[in-house]
Amino acid sequence: MTQAVVGSTTGGSTVAGGTGDDGAEAGRGERRARPPVRDPGLDQRPWGPARLSDPPLSPLSPEGEAAILAAVLHLLSETGVDFGSTDLARQLRAAGCRVTGSHVRMPADFVTEMLGRVPARFTITPRNAARALHLGEGQIHFGPISSATHVWDLERGKRIGDFAAFRDMIRLSQMFNCVHFMGGYPVEPADIPVPERHLRCMAEMLRLTDKTCHAYALNPAQAEESMEMVRLAANLSPSEFAAAPRMFTNINPVSPLRQEAAVMEAALRFARNGQPVCVTAFAVAGATAPASTAGAVVLALAEALSAVVALQWLVPGTPVMLGALIPIADGLSGAQVYSGPASARMIQMIGQMCRRFGLPFRASGGCTAAIPDGQSIWEGAQALEAAQRSGATMVYHAAGWLEGGLTASPEKFLMDCEILQRMARYEDPDLTATDPVSLAVAQIEAAVRGVAGFAASGPHPGGTGFLADLRPYEGRQQEGGIWTSERAHRLAARLLDEAQDPPLDHAAQEALARFEAAARLV
Repeated sequence: MTQAVVGSTTGGSTVAGGTGDDGAEAGRGERRARPPVRDPGLDQRPWGPARLSDPPLSPLSPEGEAAILAAVLHLLSETGVDFGSTDLARQLRAAGCRVTGSHVRMPADFVTEMLGRVPARFTITPRNAARALHLGEGQIHFGPISSATHVWDLERGKRIGDFAAFRDMIRLSQMFNCVHFMGGYPVEPADIPVPERHLRCMAEMLRLTDKTCHAYALNPAQAEESMEMVRLAANLSPSEFAAAPRMFTNINPVSPLRQEAAVMEAALRFARNGQPVCVTAFAVAGATAPASTAGAVVLALAEALSAVVALQWLVPGTPVMLGALIPIADGLSGAQVYSGPASARMIQMIGQMCRRFGLPFRASGGCTAAIPDGQSIWEGAQALEAAQRSGATMVYHAAGWLEGGLTASPEKFLMDCEILQRMARYEDPDLTATDPVSLAVAQIEAAVRGVAGFAASGPHPGGTGFLADLRPYEGRQQEGGIWTSERAHRLAARLLDEAQDPPLDHAAQEALARFEAAARLV
């Protein structure tokens, strides 16, 4: 049992001992699939992503889709993209691109040809094979907030992120079956020096979760070190690691129409080792991108596609996803608004274009609210619904996001998980079943004759939820009238106090610790 509690400061790393099913005696290579290591006693659904049952929305008419495509190809072929690297530009020149220094213009037919190399679907298998992600196959996978600089809880308020908060958020993500992957550091631990932060954080993430992990692509050296740690934690040989996706990275272009050389080189390191790259355009409509929805979509697609095309030319067949996160600059407050009607439409438009390109799509949750209040829920719910209806296969920032991504919150994490469970339940095929039992004609006739009545349906895992209070007002008030965020705060504290970290075999623990220590000395 760990002793991490929301609002408390925890000590050093805690690693589960023993070998379990995947002990050192199992040897190298693929480990047996095993179920989640514990049930935290929540009313939650079994592990697994939801399969999208409805066709995704296509808000663009055929003419609108063609207009978007023409505008994107014009930007790529005539305006061009600055890749920040003359070496990378020279390699693209060999493909027939027009190059001036580090500036690259990509012919439309070249773009189309490279998009044809992208796998329409792929699987990422982490150290626990039962947690594999099947991307691009009609399933939707959710991840928690990542890269927040601050943390907020009901007891201590807002504060700079630290290693204790980082560990708490990962443990919560491990516990909840509706969270399928780690999208990066849930909160940046400012108490860990930057030069060694990626080492300590990746090592700790691999100890505290057996789900798929994301690694940042900030520079080539960090990319190589992150991949090595994932390999060691999974007890794989270098060839076994490179043979199939085990993790993934995410990169962001710089608006307008720029790529960072170090980031692109890091992404190429992942690609050359067989690991997927998600290219996510982060353009602020009305600030770094046009204020019109179509204009922001065109810029976002051009920026993301330029990196996708470069990756396919240099490492053909690299598994990639195209992502988008397009907040809107509010003209009155200056705030970046992460959820609303326009944001929802832009995500749906980009999802439609990804289907045309044959690319798996990554969307995002999000809200602008600073605390887990009503605003945070209506904003977050709309962002998540937009992602669900866009056909996204991966959704970043689906739980725990506050204040435009600046702040992570355990309370908001639990509140968002309630929404995620309901979204998954919505996709269950039994809700639209029309078999004889579901049609219930005999039951209706019996009730009409007075022979029998109707009965409430039995409980469904995750159907009621773990935070919802279904009592009337008087019953709620008898116990102090506790608001949802306070119930979430109490539950998060209990869960963290009871948390048990997933097994990690002794050989992997030692190898990971040795590598981390040696890398920190360099």
